[in-house]
Order: sequence, then structure tokens, then C-alpha cells
Amino acid sequence: MPHASVNGVRLYYEERGSGPPVLGIHGAGSSALFWEDAAEKLAALGRAIVYDRRGCTRSERPEPYELTSVQEHADDALALLRTLDAVPAVLVGRSYGGTVALDLAIRHPDAVLGLALLEAGPTGLSLEYDAWFEDLRRDIGVAYAERGAGAVGEAVLRAVFGGWEELPETFREVFTANGQALLAEVRGAETTDTSRLGEIRVPTLVVTAEDSPVEFRLASEAVARAISNARSVTVSGGHAIDPAGPEVLAFVAELVRP
Repeated sequence: MPHASVNGVRLYYEERGSGPPVLGIHGAGSSALFWEDAAEKLAALGRAIVYDRRGCTRSERPEPYELTSVQEHADDALALLRTLDAVPAVLVGRSYGGTVALDLAIRHPDAVLGLALLEAGPTGLSLEYDAWFEDLRRDIGVAYAERGAGAVGEAVLRAVFGGWEELPETFREVFTANGQALLAEVRGAETTDTSRLGEIRVPTLVVTAEDSPVEFRLASEAVARAISNARSVTVSGGHAIDPAGPEVLAFVAELVRP
């Protein structure tokens, strides 16, 4: 299985297709396991790269791993792209992965061709979302104190999707196994510098979902307002937005086709 050593950790990654690079960045406590179908579709447009972020599933988990930051993950993503000679790239980021993509675009604009943000949730733009996130952080702390890292994924998915037992078994297994990584991500006090969102000049697509918590929509709308050339679209379903849905594929195609 391919791994790349970047920033002191070994990251698992997969590549499909050829042409302009398209990097998929998964959400908090998740995995590129859930991007396989999307990666196949994106590979019809360009060189699709997906990976497990540090601490998640097939990538190395630092020991101890109690705290991380959006900036650390953005630095990992950039180092991976450079290692694979895949700069600049279109970034497709879901949830926390979208916030990672935003930070990379702000600090390293030359590395980014465009942004597809699937309910990215940087704090500091929406009072309602910030309050929701603080409640989540508190609930995670309680779950961890009472039942350990294995309970963190359940606490998060109950907050985001309103359930646990109803979710697919693979989903529950991955988020349970990635509990420590998820805890480190949610504990991280650093988020992207939202005061610099207006500096982003690359084409940006902001995607929200009809059935997500309303706070996610408010945060995404705030992101779209802050980026001057952003376009917004709402899709059916919940927070696990398809990274290769029709709207995303059409957006990526605009950027990679001559």
C-alpha cells in the first residue's frame, strides 16, 4: 500500500487517472475509505488523489496524539502534493477537510487551482455554528471521560446525523477506531484565519445539504459571503455530501478541462 512520509508522519494515499491533480480531503475522524467511488469518478476528469489524514485509519498516528490543528493538516496536504509532484491541485474538502482546504488556499495560494467545500466549518464566522461546536466539544469531553476514545466517534455522529445504530456498520467501525484522532482534531483550538478568506481568488464552490443541522448551513453561507467569487449550491441528503456529486463534478470539469 502506498505511503508518503511528510511532516514526520507516514500518510496512506491512492492515485487514479491522469491530468490536472484533484485532491480529496476527508472530514474529522473519517477516512479515504469512504471516497473510493468518488475517486473513480473524479479520475475521469484528472489525477484523483485521496488519502487518510494523519492519525486516521491507514495513516500513521503520532504517539501521543492528543492535539492537532487545521494548520498541521493543511501542511500535511501541501507536503503530500509536493511529494507527488501534484501542485497546483483542485481541492475537494468535506467538513473539517474543507476547512483544511481553506487554510491551504489562504497560506499557499499558488498550490491551489480551485476549491470545492462540502460544508466546511471554520469557526469565527457564525455565532450559531460556534455555539453548536462548543456544545459538541463539551459532549465529546464527557463521552471520553466516561467511556474512553472509542466513544468519541459515536458522540460526534449522533450530533451530526442524529443517530448511531442506524448508520452503516463500516461507518461506525471507522469512526470508533479513529476516536483518538477525532478527539485531537476537535480539541484543537486553531482553525483557519477567517479574516483572510477575502484573499482567496481561485474559483470556489460551497455545497450545503438540506438535511444537515441548520448551523452547518449558516457556517457555509458565511464562508460563501466571505469569498468574493464563491458560488453556492444546496443538495439533498445530509452532511456526508457526495464528493463526486453532479455539482462537484461539473465544477471540477470547468477547472481541469482545456
